[in-house]
Amino acid sequence: MQTITLKAHFDGKQILLDQPYELEPDQKLLVSVLETRGDEDDDWYAPSVAGLARAYGDDEPEYPTSLIKERNPLYKGK
Repeated sequence: MQTITLKAHFDGKQILLDQPYELEPDQKLLVSVLETRGDEDDDWYAPSVAGLARAYGDDEPEYPTSLIKERNPLYKGK
């Protein structure tokens, strides 16, 4: 059995998927509820924000693409 994760929310009456996904009638589902408790979420995000700020600070220089020694053939960006 394959499982996938779909983002959804509860509108007070029913669970709604955040993005379209075709489900068959009577399809079996597992539902996990993520409880948020206000400031507790900040405790989890703070270390990530601090780490990103250290890695990508305002004084981070812009590196030109001419510094790339070997291009990634799988990269589909600009």
